[in-house]
Amino acid sequence: MTSLHSPATASAPPTSVPGSIGAGWYRREEAIMGTSIEVELFARDRAEAELAIGAVMAEMHRIDGAMSPHKVTSELSILNAHAADNPITVSEGLFGLLTRALAFSELSCGAFDITFASAGQLYDYRAGIGPDDQALARVLPLIDWRHVLLDPSDRSVRFARHGVRIDLGGFAKGHAVDNSIAILRRLGIRHAMVAAGGDSHVMGARGDRPWTVAIRDPRQEGAVVAVLPLEDVSISTSGDYERFFERDGVRCHHLLDPRTGRSPGAVRSVTIIADDGLTTEAFSKTVFVLGVEQGLAFVEAHAGVDAVIVDAHGTLHYSAGLQGSKNPG
Repeated sequence: MTSLHSPATASAPPTSVPGSIGAGWYRREEAIMGTSIEVELFARDRAEAELAIGAVMAEMHRIDGAMSPHKVTSELSILNAHAADNPITVSEGLFGLLTRALAFSELSCGAFDITFASAGQLYDYRAGIGPDDQALARVLPLIDWRHVLLDPSDRSVRFARHGVRIDLGGFAKGHAVDNSIAILRRLGIRHAMVAAGGDSHVMGARGDRPWTVAIRDPRQEGAVVAVLPLEDVSISTSGDYERFFERDGVRCHHLLDPRTGRSPGAVRSVTIIADDGLTTEAFSKTVFVLGVEQGLAFVEAHAGVDAVIVDAHGTLHYSAGLQGSKNPG
């Protein structure tokens, strides 16, 4: 994941720079959506900070409740349980997110595909368990974004085949960060950072300088491979170090190639920078699957998107828009 360098301190939420009783920087961190949610912002006083940060955390909880694959009452879990039997009407938010996901699947020719979960459910990364070739062969026909059928007339979702499962993964986190930034803007906040695991957005500046975003070394925890000065952008990092186990010398991680149901091995991490979190999250997953050459070509074909790729040998690759802007970690 990426990390943001700033001089903020941490104590009771929301925290503030020592000695600050009014205008200043405030920060809070909570565990939501299976990851660390961080908010840091400049507010006129503690009351404004508490209102703004509380609104962000509430939105994170709302999206987690609707889109978590681990909560049986979530809309996503209900789809996975019943959408192959009959159409399920979903909320406007989830329907819009699924629409965006399928559009990106088409754009990426299936390199991004939320039905990867049809194979993903066979992995247990904590226990170090993955499917054998026979088990994988049985579920591969279920991985196809075109199995997810959307009807905008009643906002219903249906799966074309039994056994299809979807997982919005980091896509929901990118969506949550986008919504949170919109909330902060409506509340009059102008300088802030919101992070949900590997998905972040920086708004405005950090004092008199840009936010500095560090890209971690995929193989050395605590080390960084690059630092980027950024303002008013979203950043997403997908890495093979988040959830994985080793089997026969091969790293099996949670980023699956929809074409094979296996973990790609050509790159270690992909960081994408763009205007919004849905774009950065979808691009980071796509480029990870495509690899360095095809991935960079995909990025260069779309205006307003940049990438930093760490390949399987630890070599860094930058898209054209970042040439000359990076600093080694």
